[in-house]
Formats: sequence, structure tokens, C-alpha cells
Amino acid sequence: MSEAGSLVEERPRVLVLDADIVVRHVLAEYLRTCGYQVAEAASADEALDLLADARPPFDVMLADFAVPGRLEGFALAAFVREHHPAVGVILAGTPAKAADEAAELCDEGPHLARPYEPQSVVDRIKQLMATRARNL
Repeated sequence: MSEAGSLVEERPRVLVLDADIVVRHVLAEYLRTCGYQVAEAASADEALDLLADARPPFDVMLADFAVPGRLEGFALAAFVREHHPAVGVILAGTPAKAADEAAELCDEGPHLARPYEPQSVVDRIKQLMATRARNL
């Protein structure tokens, strides 16, 4: 394998799920400039298909709480934790009244409040991946 191919495989893989195309695209592009491999999904159904087909698996899924599809919010986070345990989950835009439930389903804290700064997303992903690496 070439050195360049090796470097691509070592870059953390992030799935960005947001129905808002502008938010999704801006965040995905920012994450790419920070060195992440990024896939984008506009619905929970699309995200679930990407998760099922991912080889190697994603490291992190950053999902907006309210997305179209057969699962959203907590149901989506619970499904990913059960069926894709290697994938860290971060929910964004979680309603404040549901913070306790989000804390149980997401890694490294309950949620990211929207609107969020792109660098806060990168910091959260790094924190999540470091914690998961220590727990292996």
C-alpha cells in the first residue's frame, strides 16, 4: 500500500447527519480541512445505510437531533450504540429538557447546543476519540 493510501486510512472517519444542507455542508467541509474523512447524510435512513456499508466503520457520528427518517434523536443514538458499538455518537440540537437521556446515549456529555462553532465540534470529536482509545 502506498504511503498516501496509508495516511488516508489513518484519518478519523466522521459521519455528519443533518437535514439542513447548508449546516451539513459547511460542517463537513470544515472537518475535512481539519483532516477528517467525512461522509454526509441528510436523513436517518441514509445515515443507517452508510453505517451498515462502512468499511472500516466510522469513528464518530455527529447527528442533528431532529432529522427525517424512520429513527430520530434518541432512537437513532440507541440504535447506533447497539448495532455499531465502535461508533461514537454526538447529538446536536438536543432539547434541553431531554439532556439527561442524551447523556446516557451519547459519549462525552449530553449534546452540542446549536448553533455551534465548528471548532467546538472538532474539540468534541477529539475528546470522544481519546476517551474511546483509552477504554480499549
